[in-house]
Amino acid sequence: MRNYECMVILEPALESEAIDNQLAKISDIVSKNDGKIGNVNKWGKRRLAYEIGHNTDGFYAVIDFQGENQTVNELDRILKITDGVIRHMIIRRGK
Repeated sequence: MRNYECMVILEPALESEAIDNQLAKISDIVSKNDGKIGNVNKWGKRRLAYEIGHNTDGFYAVIDFQGENQTVNELDRILKITDGVIRHMIIRRGK
């Protein structure tokens, strides 16, 4: 298994319960695809560098996890079509 980091920017209008649900959904996707969740770090609401979809702010979260290629592919696919996710990026961490 390889180490990955996923940064997610969620819509700022979401309630804290909805944010927790979105992060739990991401954790479930990783777990169901033979991955292991490490650290979930909520950065909170921050200003975006530029406007994305009429949003100037976003709720940032960083999730560390271990997984295989199919784990990353499935997570990427789901995050692309999930309402409430403004942007996301998954990178492979070094050793």
